[in-house]
Amino acid sequence: MPDTLLVKNMVCHRCLLAVENVLITSAIPFKKVITGEIHLSQKISQKQTDLLSASLASIGLELIDNRMGGLIEKIKQLVIKKARNEVEEKENKTNLSIYLSQNLHHEYTYLSSLFSSVEGRTIENYFIEQRIEKVKELLVYKEMSFSEISFELEYSSVAHLSNQFKKITGLTPSHFKEVGSARRKMLDQI
Repeated sequence: MPDTLLVKNMVCHRCLLAVENVLITSAIPFKKVITGEIHLSQKISQKQTDLLSASLASIGLELIDNRMGGLIEKIKQLVIKKARNEVEEKENKTNLSIYLSQNLHHEYTYLSSLFSSVEGRTIENYFIEQRIEKVKELLVYKEMSFSEISFELEYSSVAHLSNQFKKITGLTPSHFKEVGSARRKMLDQI
């Protein structure tokens, strides 16, 4: 077994805490847990791996056992961070294709082709869906006006965000705000 295990659908801080709890409960020694990855202190047996896999499945997560699946998961994690503006300002200003290529050390054409063939959609579409989910979150919590959200997520205009929002959700932002959280999706369901 490798020293680093990849975990599918681990996208938030609660996921990290849940995975750490699974590791502790399963008596599997680890160095650290970061989004999408478990860094082990030592190699684990197949029996421990099977136990870990079953325990993760019980909380909606899954071990990724191949290199291609791991790369897809890393693409998703990076896209989520960028879409939600959870990257450094320098990376935020960088084009999505360059950002992914630099972080994953692969040509974007390869990453894009791989992602599309496995996921059945483009990286750009996934990015837009993630941004719209962030917009939904901000609308539901009523923390910001729509123009503030547009500025925060660096849309070229409120109209552009509004059009993209309606195209993805089928609703105008104001109608969505009335409907509320019932229309939000969990990040791992996107």
